Amino acid sequence: CAIKYHWLKEYQDLREEMETLRWKIEKSESELNRWMIGGDLSKVRITKDSRAAHLESEIEKLKCYLGEKELAEEALIIMVGHFKGLENLILKMKYIEGKTLKEIADELGYSYQHIVNKHASIINTIKLIESIK
Repeated sequence: CAIKYHWLKEYQDLREEMETLRWKIEKSESELNRWMIGGDLSKVRITKDSRAAHLESEIEKLKCYLGEKELAEEALIIMVGHFKGLENLILKMKYIEGKTLKEIADELGYSYQHIVNKHASIINTIKLIESIK
């Protein structure tokens, strides 16, 4: 049972990693712009061992890594799309598609209270599994 909802944790971790990578790319590109012509550091001499000398290659590595994570996310979403059961459907719709529990209830034809109760049960199960690890 511990592995049943493991995909959700993987998905959330993957999203967090991707956001961190996007932030690092943005930060590095901003720093690189400071060293370019017209930037406030453009007249400062860069040595071959300085961080600034390696910014462009670092940005490319980060972008490649982000691309790998995006492909992993797509593969995970496809995999989850094949899962059966109301629990997995609720988790997919809520945490991947970003739907509210009300929207999920309406779309699946269940009462809102049933979906709320089912979601609460799933979350309690996940918390129990996590506390046992």
